[in-house]
Amino acid sequence: MSLVCLHKGRVYTGFAEMDDCSVLVEDGKIADVFSEKRFAQKRFPADARIIDVDGAYISAGFIDTHIHGTGGFGTDDETSDAVIEMSRILPRYGVTAFNPTLYPSERGRLPGIVRSIHAGFGKESGAQIMGFHLEGPFLSANKLGVQKPTTLSPVDLDYMAELWDAAEGKIVNMTVAPELKNMRELALYCVKKGIVLQAGHTDAAYENMAEGMQAGILHSTHLFNAMSRMDHRNPNAVGAILTHPEISCEIIGDGLHVHPDLFKLLLRVKPIDKITLVTDGLNPTGQEKGPFFANGEEVHLVEGLWRRVADDVIAGSSLTMINGVKNLVDFGFSLEDALKAASSNPAAVMRFNDKGYILPGRDADIVVFDKDFTVLLTIVRGVVKYQNI
Repeated sequence: MSLVCLHKGRVYTGFAEMDDCSVLVEDGKIADVFSEKRFAQKRFPADARIIDVDGAYISAGFIDTHIHGTGGFGTDDETSDAVIEMSRILPRYGVTAFNPTLYPSERGRLPGIVRSIHAGFGKESGAQIMGFHLEGPFLSANKLGVQKPTTLSPVDLDYMAELWDAAEGKIVNMTVAPELKNMRELALYCVKKGIVLQAGHTDAAYENMAEGMQAGILHSTHLFNAMSRMDHRNPNAVGAILTHPEISCEIIGDGLHVHPDLFKLLLRVKPIDKITLVTDGLNPTGQEKGPFFANGEEVHLVEGLWRRVADDVIAGSSLTMINGVKNLVDFGFSLEDALKAASSNPAAVMRFNDKGYILPGRDADIVVFDKDFTVLLTIVRGVVKYQNI
């Protein structure tokens, strides 16, 4: 039996906050949450690990459902070793689970890349790999961002089945453009497979979004970025996401991809449980020495954003999840709501039913951090993976 008890903490369970509490972890699961008064009355086995967190915050671990890489490693490397390294690094930022996110590659290459990376699933040493997020290949050529036009594909169910087989069914979420021809057939296929579909890299009109929602496209990728903007005569993708409470949204919480004041608007118009924090982090995030590369092209860091050296186009974020939580608080979220966006909300959207809450019976995925948003301790399924306390 493996037993860890965190005590003297302020616990955010995912639906409530509790002062001066303890969290008991046993055999990889949350066993109990109780007051310090009860802690004083308990008797623990001699081999139990008791950790005094001295008033720090205790939350369910962060779940990053849109991340390409970190620390110089990522899906761009096209290897199992790279995602294993991502897993090792991510707990220092409070991440306990993640969906490694792939840019599309040419059709002749992408299934092989998926197979190669999938070989690392189940071998991770830190944050748990939940499954792929495929950011394409069924995207709009009009909203590429740094995607390469040669990697896009018209909707093709045979191609989708090939990717599903290459991933051995480990595709959790997928970004698609709802306006593409035959998207409804693709959406229905993905719904049957349990894939969470996200509208993104899309030039959809409002009616395309409505049709997509009817077919099961009920999540969205990096809201406001790489999607058709709201217009007073056609709400387009952004307007559809903001006005329909049933569709959830990712948002990159760096204050650079999206203006901080728009987070206040988001809080007013979206149910809090429909907002998920993501980093969209790239391979060189946290890497100390260059040159730096992402999606096969050289990038440089300019005021917190990775930009493509060739044309200065924004390539992605240098955000970490703990900094994203801090930013959400700075932008007007309560700490409780910011933590929901980083943990319980992505768990619910992705249907990770054992994660996202500090509740008995759930996976013991836990992050402890202080008032300065410094990660002190990260536990993944009951095992300490990072400690700075």
